[in-house]
Amino acid sequence: MSTAPHTRGTLGFIVILALCLAVSAIGGAVTASSVGSWYPLLAKPAFNPPNWIFAPVWTALYFMMAIAGWRIWRRGAARWALSLFAFQLALNLAWSIVFFGMHAVGAALLEIVVLLLAILATTVVFWRSDRIAGMLFVPYAAWVAFAAILNAAIWQLN
Repeated sequence: MSTAPHTRGTLGFIVILALCLAVSAIGGAVTASSVGSWYPLLAKPAFNPPNWIFAPVWTALYFMMAIAGWRIWRRGAARWALSLFAFQLALNLAWSIVFFGMHAVGAALLEIVVLLLAILATTVVFWRSDRIAGMLFVPYAAWVAFAAILNAAIWQLN
């Protein structure tokens, strides 16, 4: 009895999860450099969530992204579906760098709009291949839509 398919599936999940967690860790490190210094000085809208909420929400979202990406990879979906997944993941990291690393709130607003479009495209492509993978991206799209509104409000207030 061969365990190769199971091992390949497990290894694939580990690689995709490691990629998502690496993006999370790098983005978190960039964010941490500003959360205690620059970010508190910004005027924020009344609907700005408390800082403690971001880490658990993003952790859950990165795990959901990893599961969705793994499901698509496991199905042998078109290479471009995983390329789109990687592209939105890169844009996700870029937003942290632009907003928290460069303190460029306006540029981050433009970037997050592109990120949201990439997430929506990924959601549709994933949904067509695997509905569960697509559904796993819906909370991510909703959170980034909220983050875009928050980014716009911070840009307007500052």
